[in-house]
Amino acid sequence: MEGTALIITNGYFMLNDAKTAHGLVRGTERYKIAGVIDHKCAGKDAGEVLDGKHRDIPVFESLDQALKTLNYKVDFGIIGVATHGGYLPDELLKVVKSFLENGISIVNGLHDLVSNRIEMRELAEKNGCKIYDIRKPRTFNELHFWTGKIKEVVAPKIAVLGTECAIGKRTTARMLTQSTKKYGLKSEMIYTGQTGWLQGGKYGFIFDCTPNDFISGEIENAIYNCYKEANPDIIFVEGQSALRNPSGPCGSEFLLSGKMDGVILQHQPTRLYFDDEEEYGKLPEIEEEIALIKMYGVKTLAITLNTYGLAPNEIKEVQKEYAERTGIPVILPLQEGVDEITELLKKVFML
Repeated sequence: MEGTALIITNGYFMLNDAKTAHGLVRGTERYKIAGVIDHKCAGKDAGEVLDGKHRDIPVFESLDQALKTLNYKVDFGIIGVATHGGYLPDELLKVVKSFLENGISIVNGLHDLVSNRIEMRELAEKNGCKIYDIRKPRTFNELHFWTGKIKEVVAPKIAVLGTECAIGKRTTARMLTQSTKKYGLKSEMIYTGQTGWLQGGKYGFIFDCTPNDFISGEIENAIYNCYKEANPDIIFVEGQSALRNPSGPCGSEFLLSGKMDGVILQHQPTRLYFDDEEEYGKLPEIEEEIALIKMYGVKTLAITLNTYGLAPNEIKEVQKEYAERTGIPVILPLQEGVDEITELLKKVFML
């Protein structure tokens, strides 16, 4: 499943729901990204829309416009949104249909499987393309139960957890993997979501389509295989959701079943409520989250801030405030990079 691809967001690109698209725009080793289909920011560069960095990825108003503009074949259309509940909205489905009508295969990371629709299956067959529903649950025989073999992994294992969903855990984990490699370390990232796989991740699994009984075993198996095959100096594990998010609490599995040696904690100061829904409850203070992680026997080594919603003149002030409050290094990944964390990890684990 490698080749050229257009990302489908259809009006969602500037929202948090398009985190899959955002990850692919920032980088992927699996696909050559030819552009984004999104009528609300058509005519712009996707990188500039995302974070002000030109990446030569055009945003097209429609598939027709993209195909008329590009002078090479497009192999895939990737659904670049992660909607609440994983459903496929009707307006997005229409765009997916147009890809299949043009003989372009679809890659879907939502729970709402495109291949479950007879019309879509028939279109794919008629036009010689395929539907890849990557969140389709694996069979029992393909899953792993926890065994305890994680104890054989002696390389440091660092979980990139967060205080909330969709605040940049995967991006920070990927940046840390790249930074440590730049410093001459053999590092690997364990992906746990569909975007990590789409970006070319070799080791990992898709958390959201794994039965609960096998989550611990899949965490262990991914880390163990990574350690045995790649022999890394350090392993970064992409976290999911948050320890206390009531719509999908997650994090203890990584700390316990993966026997983490440290945590990098991602936080967005402007996010007040879980899933941005007041009825879901307020996010805890970051000191409380650090204390909770410590109760699991793991130390928070650094805090990484998502600065969405902060004015440029507020960012450094908020960074300083969190450092003073917690006594822990506070890093701005998108503004400063993560080399300071790499240097810290080298010192802590004598790498």
